[in-house]
Amino acid sequence: MAKEAPTVAVSVDESGGALRNISNDITNCDWAIPRGVQDVTGIDKTAIERVLLLADFSVTMNGVFNDVADLSHVVFKDVGSTSEGRTMSIVTSGQTLTIGDVLLTDYALTRSTDGSLTWTVPGVLEDGSVPTWS
Repeated sequence: MAKEAPTVAVSVDESGGALRNISNDITNCDWAIPRGVQDVTGIDKTAIERVLLLADFSVTMNGVFNDVADLSHVVFKDVGSTSEGRTMSIVTSGQTLTIGDVLLTDYALTRSTDGSLTWTVPGVLEDGSVPTWS
């Protein structure tokens, strides 16, 4: 595949369970699929020996406030009062990252001096399912 600058589609469940594509409200998004690492170096070694541990997922989405039905504010407005995981998917260049359930941990709104209203929503893996690209 050639190098490219593809668009990204991000969909997140609202608390009612309907998956909503909120890509148009997101201005930037960072995600990671890190693995834990354990140092298992014995005293008989002269270099570090490690093993990979469990997989994880984290995301931070930043965007512009939009309270139109089925868009970002409707999806995130009850993050502070609900505790269930949300299904999430990220699609870019024909590749889909399937993530299982994500715990959204904050819905922080910022009203800047120029009048703009933006938000930040971080999330972490909830359900123990390894995120996979397909």
